[in-house]
Amino acid sequence: MALAQDIAASFDMGGRIQSVRPYGHGLINDTFVAITDTGHRAILQRVNRHVFAHPEHIMENLRVLMDHISHRVSGGQTGARELKLPEIFLSRAGKDFLIDAQSGFWRALGYIENTRTLERITDTRQAEEVGFALGRFHALVHDLDPARLHQTLPGFHDAPNYLARFTQTSAQKTPDSAELKYCFAFVEERRNLAQVLETAKRERKLVIRPIHGDTKIDNFLFDITTGLAVSLIDLDTVQPGLIHFDVGDCLRSCANLAGESPADIGAVRFDLDICRAILQHYLAETRSFLTQLDYEYLYDAIRLIPFELGLRFLTDHLEGNHYFKTDWPGQNLHRARVQFQLVADIEKKSKPVKALIASFAEV
Repeated sequence: MALAQDIAASFDMGGRIQSVRPYGHGLINDTFVAITDTGHRAILQRVNRHVFAHPEHIMENLRVLMDHISHRVSGGQTGARELKLPEIFLSRAGKDFLIDAQSGFWRALGYIENTRTLERITDTRQAEEVGFALGRFHALVHDLDPARLHQTLPGFHDAPNYLARFTQTSAQKTPDSAELKYCFAFVEERRNLAQVLETAKRERKLVIRPIHGDTKIDNFLFDITTGLAVSLIDLDTVQPGLIHFDVGDCLRSCANLAGESPADIGAVRFDLDICRAILQHYLAETRSFLTQLDYEYLYDAIRLIPFELGLRFLTDHLEGNHYFKTDWPGQNLHRARVQFQLVADIEKKSKPVKALIASFAEV
């Protein structure tokens, strides 16, 4: 905390730092909220260099993104209701980041007031707002040349690579519990699933566009008073990719009402009403630029992304929990089982999910 206090004072946040305290429940970066004597708040983060090898690329991407969106808004190219993006605070040396004595990479972003995050969706109105926010984000950036963005996480959402890493790691492990045996068998039965989107991308059936990269529910900000979605935050993973990654990840997070680490894995299910609400409002914002092939691969994305995350949790468990933070032994294995349970329920509901997507494609 003493280090965070010193770092906060090294950024120009419009006042003297009064307090700094931990903030949020992120699994990757160390996050704090700083409060100044003028009452302003800022989000202070130490970016995890083990995850982001070039954190300066994150800030460069954020500048490109904000400039593009600002140009569209000022040019009257967007609708009346917009998304708020966090302000970037400069260090007192005039840079948008700071390196500490231990090579830690810090940045400070504006706190979007009068907002809250959700741990999970509780009704379809919230789901509609999530769909709107993700759709509006994609609509704002779909015409930004993805070549202008760095790959902040090379190989992110590369399911074949995650599968290969799991295969290599698991070959050195003998499953010593019923849970591990189940997970190993589950992956083995779905090996072909890992290739679907990468093959479509390689065959140019799907277009590379700017994506958010991490569209879980707690990265959406909701206005405390109105309940409307006002921002999509945690932009570290903005980079070139397939929008299907964002849609699949959003539904993975939002349509599983049990959450990512419920005590009862049997409670995990894919909620069709939440799925319908999100897709309807997402597609209302993106219909003008989506292709027929984009629609055709949506189901594959909805099924693939929880499978991919389950692979990542499972591999991290086998490798000693180096990537995802854990609070208790076996938590990453538990997380993997949750994601696999979600995949299984999506597969059971494949007909209604595909019918839902087809109905929206025909509108």
